[in-house]
Amino acid sequence: MPARTSVCLPEDDQVKQKLRLVQDFLHDDAQDQLTSLEEKMKSSEISMDVYISKVKGLLGKELNLENGSHLDAVEQNGKANGVKNGSVKEEKSEDVSMDSQEDEEEAVKSPTAPKGKSGRRSKANSDTKKSPASSRVTRNGGKQPTIMSMFSKVQKRKSEDLNGESTNGQNEQESEKEKEEDVEEEEKRLKVDLDEKYVFLVLFKRTTILFFTPPPKCLDCKQYLDDIDLKFFQGDPDNALDEPEMLTDERLSLFDSNEDGFESYEDLPQHKITNFSVYDKRGHLCPFDSGLIEKNVELYFSAVVKPIYDDNPCGVPAKKLGPINAWWITAFADYILMEPSEEYAPIFALMQEKIYMSKIVVEFLQKNRDATYEDLLNKIETTVPPSGLNFNCFTEDTLLRHAQFVVEQVESYDEVRDSDEQPIIVTPCMRDLIKLAGVTLGKRRAARRQAIRHPTKIEKDSKGPTKATTTKLVCQIFDAFFSDQIEQNDKEGTVKRHRCGVCEVCQSPDCGKCTACKDMIKFGGSGKSKQACKQRRCPNLAVKEAEDDENLEEEEDIPVQKSKKVSPAKRKKQSQIKLAWIGEPVKTEGKRQYYSKVCVNDEELEVGDCVSISTDDPSIPLYLARIPSLWEDNNGKMFHAHWFLRGINTVLGKSADPLELVIVDDCEDMQLNYVQGKVDVMYKSPSNNWSMEGGTDSDVNIIEDDGKSFFYQFWYDTDFARFEMPPKTTPSDNYCSYCVRNKDKEEQETPRVVKPASPVKRSHRKDDVDEDLYPEYYRKSSDYIKGSNLDAPEPFRVGRIKEIFCHRRSNGKSELSEVKLRLYKFYRPENTHKGVKASYHADVNQLYWSDEEVNVSMSEVLGRCQVEYGEDLNETIQEYSSGGPDRFYFLEAYNAKAKSFEDPPNHARSAVHKGKGKGKGKGKGTNKAMSAQEPQESQTGPQPPKMSKYRTLDVFSGCGGLSEGFHQAGISETHWAIEMWEPAAQAFRLNNPGTTVFTEDCNVLLKLVMSGEKTNSLGQKLPQKGDVEMLCGGPPCQGFSGMNRFNSRTYSKFKNSLVVSYLSYCDYYRPKFFLLENVRNFVSFKRSMVLKLTLRCLVRMGYQCTFGVLQAGQYGVAQTRRRAIILAAAPGEKLPRFPEPLHVFAPRACSLSVVVDEKKYVSNATRGNGGIYRTITVRDTMSDLPEIRNGASSLEISYNGEPQSWFQRQMRGTQYQPILRDHICKDMSALVEARMRHIPLAPGSDWRDLPNMEVRLKDGTMTRKLRYTHPDKKNGRSSTGALRGVCTCADGKPCDPADRQFNTLIPWCLPHTGNRHNHWAGLYGRLEWDGFFSTTVTNPEPMGKQGRVLHAEQHRVVSVRECARSQGFPDTYRFFGNILDKHRQVGNAVPPPLSRAIGLEIKKCVLERIKEEPTDEIKQEKMEVSD
Repeated sequence: MPARTSVCLPEDDQVKQKLRLVQDFLHDDAQDQLTSLEEKMKSSEISMDVYISKVKGLLGKELNLENGSHLDAVEQNGKANGVKNGSVKEEKSEDVSMDSQEDEEEAVKSPTAPKGKSGRRSKANSDTKKSPASSRVTRNGGKQPTIMSMFSKVQKRKSEDLNGESTNGQNEQESEKEKEEDVEEEEKRLKVDLDEKYVFLVLFKRTTILFFTPPPKCLDCKQYLDDIDLKFFQGDPDNALDEPEMLTDERLSLFDSNEDGFESYEDLPQHKITNFSVYDKRGHLCPFDSGLIEKNVELYFSAVVKPIYDDNPCGVPAKKLGPINAWWITAFADYILMEPSEEYAPIFALMQEKIYMSKIVVEFLQKNRDATYEDLLNKIETTVPPSGLNFNCFTEDTLLRHAQFVVEQVESYDEVRDSDEQPIIVTPCMRDLIKLAGVTLGKRRAARRQAIRHPTKIEKDSKGPTKATTTKLVCQIFDAFFSDQIEQNDKEGTVKRHRCGVCEVCQSPDCGKCTACKDMIKFGGSGKSKQACKQRRCPNLAVKEAEDDENLEEEEDIPVQKSKKVSPAKRKKQSQIKLAWIGEPVKTEGKRQYYSKVCVNDEELEVGDCVSISTDDPSIPLYLARIPSLWEDNNGKMFHAHWFLRGINTVLGKSADPLELVIVDDCEDMQLNYVQGKVDVMYKSPSNNWSMEGGTDSDVNIIEDDGKSFFYQFWYDTDFARFEMPPKTTPSDNYCSYCVRNKDKEEQETPRVVKPASPVKRSHRKDDVDEDLYPEYYRKSSDYIKGSNLDAPEPFRVGRIKEIFCHRRSNGKSELSEVKLRLYKFYRPENTHKGVKASYHADVNQLYWSDEEVNVSMSEVLGRCQVEYGEDLNETIQEYSSGGPDRFYFLEAYNAKAKSFEDPPNHARSAVHKGKGKGKGKGKGTNKAMSAQEPQESQTGPQPPKMSKYRTLDVFSGCGGLSEGFHQAGISETHWAIEMWEPAAQAFRLNNPGTTVFTEDCNVLLKLVMSGEKTNSLGQKLPQKGDVEMLCGGPPCQGFSGMNRFNSRTYSKFKNSLVVSYLSYCDYYRPKFFLLENVRNFVSFKRSMVLKLTLRCLVRMGYQCTFGVLQAGQYGVAQTRRRAIILAAAPGEKLPRFPEPLHVFAPRACSLSVVVDEKKYVSNATRGNGGIYRTITVRDTMSDLPEIRNGASSLEISYNGEPQSWFQRQMRGTQYQPILRDHICKDMSALVEARMRHIPLAPGSDWRDLPNMEVRLKDGTMTRKLRYTHPDKKNGRSSTGALRGVCTCADGKPCDPADRQFNTLIPWCLPHTGNRHNHWAGLYGRLEWDGFFSTTVTNPEPMGKQGRVLHAEQHRVVSVRECARSQGFPDTYRFFGNILDKHRQVGNAVPPPLSRAIGLEIKKCVLERIKEEPTDEIKQEKMEVSD
């Protein structure tokens, strides 16, 4: 910035000050005039007042460019090349940025234009109705393809007379008149205010406010006049010819003397040009593909012209070809560009760059529609550009620079896609690019769009996804459901989609040629299809629908209260019926006389029958209930109703079988006159050979629909959406087992709410920030830091029960409702005077005994735990701790008053097996949550029953995270794994050498097995029916994630998805346990229809099943990762519950409820955000790993130290491992590395902390400062008066491509779109030592979806091993392939600690079932009875 102007200078000093500021930006003739005026003033030829007046007038004309008549820049350089002097009429503006939306007047030719051959000129100018410029735009193909065919056609240029004498004369007079008026107006304006073009001051009484505006731009090419990279055309050789003369040169010899050669667009000649440069009329070298031609900016080029058929290196030197009408087409010919001149090569390289960039993107996404933004970056950065081009690599900066053009080519590609093909524009990758780069969709008129034709053609990948192999049952369930849905949608008519109405696609007319238009009534069609013109498919709408479908809003973390069951009693209807008891009363209790039978409207009912109940709303189906008892009392003839729930009222919704019911824990007493009639409800029990019937069942309907017949298989939990086998009850008269169960449950459960800790406010903002150096810091207005543990609650407090007591009432009786516990308190390491540092080095389950006592209420007790004195254990502490959750130990006692550690007293050591307790205390005045423990069995007591590990098939196994956790839990042994991606399959083999790993399509393998094959083509043995006892996997579901609703086309995609294939695996093998893992939004896709159909298939197969969302951070990793889990158990097994959280975690990341059909389902966990252990931090995870630099590539290094934390000891394992593998990180580009180097180390630092400065990169180049050129409506100006907008859109106008900036330390795209994307918080973000990782991604990129990937202290992105630690993989776990392959394996995996917690729950269910199994003698008796 230039020096600030003082407001108190006299007028002459002010003018001199201005002159110094703008002297370098004036044209040569203006500088000459100023010099002349100064000399006249010094020689006293003119007075000072006259001098100031004339200088003001000159500056006004020059800076506002009102006269527009200057020598061009080539003449400034002293080389006359024939460029015309232009007289351009511009709108007056006080803003130097000159927004691209200004209406430009039609350019008028100067009478001093160079004259060519008069015959050609007069012919061209006399026929104004058919000027070449206006007729050329209709050209379709042409004899010789040009580079123009790669890009879109442009708008018509305004027709111009090349040498209209009379017109020019008239315009000259008007121009002179306007000049005089402009000079007068400018002089008046300058008397009031100083010049505003660079730095200006506004006076308000005695207050001075300084405002900054950007330096002036060239009004033609929009380049900054003070830009060091602004280049001027160096002039033509002396023998260069004008265009008309060049075209008739005998060396080209294409034209004869026939003057009609220029009349027709088709007849224009085509030539090759080399050594070319393109410049505007001021001589600035400028690109010709940035919209300047469309805005009628006159661009010219000079080159050596060659015949199209000749490879002779010699050609005809030509000058001032143009002006260009449509890309490199002039009024006389069109030209095929070959090699640019040396000075123009860097500019032309950018155009070549975006051509090949578009080709890479379209081809990559055409074959990889599920790719993420990070995947695309990986593809771009690993692609080597074609040889002979002026660039040697592609970077993220390259992609963002050309994002607008790339997206337009994707739109162009989508326009010619097949009707059943999903558009590329809605893929996750393109949506992220559009948001990040601030791309404007639908910018090019549909009428002038055409697919880009590259030097190498984009090949369409005809290979689609493999057709899903399905069992008959799964296939028919889908067919039956979707045929109803599609038919219903057809009847109701599709929902009218509202267009965005803003983009040019929406505003363009219907084409009248596509199939949709031909069906419209206005084009003579029937009007039945009601489809929009295919050329007018709104891209904004398509992207918005895809965004809405995937970016579901998270529900607030509402404390879950015990839901109150709404009894159907309030909605029933009584009817006039005849009632009569049959037989004598069987029992009398008080005023009740019980009967076994009753006659209702001549129909006999007895205890155990099922009946329908009338509803007061005819649109609601009849209620159904079983009769456990009948009686008569003062209320009349009564019965007890145990209600059934229809399948449609469960989580299955409309996907349920209309005849299927479920049992629920809901019953009530009611009068018999509500009964409408008797119905038949059958229990469908699983067959004895159920596990071997997989794949054979083809009939979806279990019973025929006669209006009175129904069936049930399961008991259903309405809060947790659990389908379980009906409880075993002994039927007896006048007995309702569900009443007893509900009563027992109410007595055992005390409803309580585990309140999350309120967020701790910690301001990380600094007030004394230099806003000129850190212009984006103002965006950090929130005190919330991503990845911070500040609001994580404390873990539960632990205590040992010393005494149980209650107070006496005034009448001497005990107050049993207020039972109290007196506890000995245990201290955690962080609760001692040593603070948090002590917990970092200690085990998470280590405690300190204390003799302090505390009284707590029984309502605060959460559960039991086990606390042992470490010296009394018969096993190592590690073996004891790994024996199960809720196990603690202590070695010392803590004296809080003395702040000392002592040996535990005898009563602590001797009472180890008496009784212990656990709880949560201290909080901020909130409830304490305590836990008590009953006496434990001694360690020599009965051991748990032995169980063999289940033979497991892991489908979509990746590198094996899911299996690794199950192995750690001791529940399974993975015999088979299926993984198509070779690097991940190799990693699985490395870690599981005994597993058969198939690298084939899962559909192909299932087809082989179903057809009776024993081995695949490689000779690997295939698992057969009955072999697989556990099935686990995470099927990718992106194939239909961008579709907002189902129809006949999208259904076929879903039917062919891998989710359906995976369900067919389950149906065929019928394993004992089934687990499906997926992203959290799996339960919400398509208004939860994917979830419903998955559960529907499992229910129809006979599986008990449930679903839930788990947070991996609550099970021992320093990472937020929410995952949807579907669990299923075969008949006879126990359905596992979801594991209770072990570690406390940030409440913001623990919103785990799911809303389906407006009903909120919660996990069965009772601890809420609480946990028995403290949270695991980034410091716990990786502080022991040695320091490395950006791009470190040594696959094996030494640890250089011992593990510091409990987590690090777990990751390293018990065996000594001197070698650390895969501590390698991506080598980021020089620009990205410089940005990382300038991100501060403070918590919460990200791109908004970057300084705006020029720095030298490691490749020797310099970055640029980011220019703030526009007012920002939302954010105003900085405290120093500086602008904050980097694009015209900041002021509410459409984006101008000329505003884009590159090679800046602050990425231009982030302030460009920050206002509408939460300021891009977290991009280029550092991890916080005491915080946690964002969800570990497949490719750590500072500007990717999870941009918080910078090391907490080192200037690099996180390494492969650090990402693996964040997922909970042991250090011994191996990965395979290059660094990006390894990152992808880690990012796609299920965290082993999460799957271990699930595996332990499955193991618990298996052990409980084994305990309950009868002995062989009892089994034999049962067999004899059944025989």
